[in-house]
Parts: sequence; C-alpha cells; structure tokens
Amino acid sequence: MSAATQWRPMGQGNVDAVANMSDQVHGSYTERPAIYAERLRLYPAGCFLLEQDGQALGYLVTHPWAGDRPPALDQLIGVLPDEPDRYYLHDLALLPEARGTGAAAAAVDLTVAQARAAGFDRITLTAVNGADAFWRRQGFVDALVAASSYGADSVSMVRQL
Repeated sequence: MSAATQWRPMGQGNVDAVANMSDQVHGSYTERPAIYAERLRLYPAGCFLLEQDGQALGYLVTHPWAGDRPPALDQLIGVLPDEPDRYYLHDLALLPEARGTGAAAAAVDLTVAQARAAGFDRITLTAVNGADAFWRRQGFVDALVAASSYGADSVSMVRQL
C-alpha cells in the first residue's frame, strides 16, 4: 500500500460511495446505503474508507457484537448489543485497483487493533463469494455456526486474538 493510499475514518458523506462500491464488489451480497449509514452511526470508531488521492477505493465496517448469529444481511440492527462478546467484521470491500496493494492486510491489522483496543479477544465474520480462502490466510478459521441469511455458500469464521 503506497503512502498516498490510506485508511481513514468514514463519514456520513461517504455512505453513497460505500454503497456504490458494495454494489460493484459484492453482487447479490450488497446492502442498501441505510445499512452502512446505520453502522456508521452506531459505531463510527469501526468504519473506515480507503482513499488514494481523494478517490474512494474501498471500505471497512466493523463493530462489537454478541452471540453466534451474525447480523442478518441487508437488515438494520437498531442498536448494538448491551453486552457484546466479540468484535464483528461486517464488511471489507476493495475495488479492483486496490487489490494486491496490501490494503486488505492493512484493513485486517486495523480491525485487530480496533478489537484489542475495545477489549475483545476474538473477531468474527461471514465470508461470501469464496473469500474464506483469503480470510484463512489472515488467521481466521471456520466457526461451527451457520451464516443463515448469507446463503449456503457462506462461511462463518473466527480469529482468536
């Protein structure tokens, strides 16, 4: 990742760009702008935008969570759990021009740092579109829970910190 390409805090003004990137990257797993706006409102410390020279190239959305069931795909959650027991990596997306630059590994490092700073000892996620191979290389392993709303080809994963 070049010095000109950096992860920075996301703002509400970035939500439309994030939703547009989601549409481009995730196909049938994309989510409405309201989902990203809500996650940003509920936990701004876990939302980031990847930029290069002012152009958005990716995003990262993370937040505290509780229980084995991930938040449902494309559904508002209303509030974060009162007693979270894990850090959830909700979404990481990179446009093609950002892939292979180290931005994904930097996003994982950022997520680990956020989770530790918030006092969590594990990160969970739901891998889709065959991304489970990437997540395994990042230290995640398959969890023994179903990722129901994400479909049969999704994989629930966990990384202990």
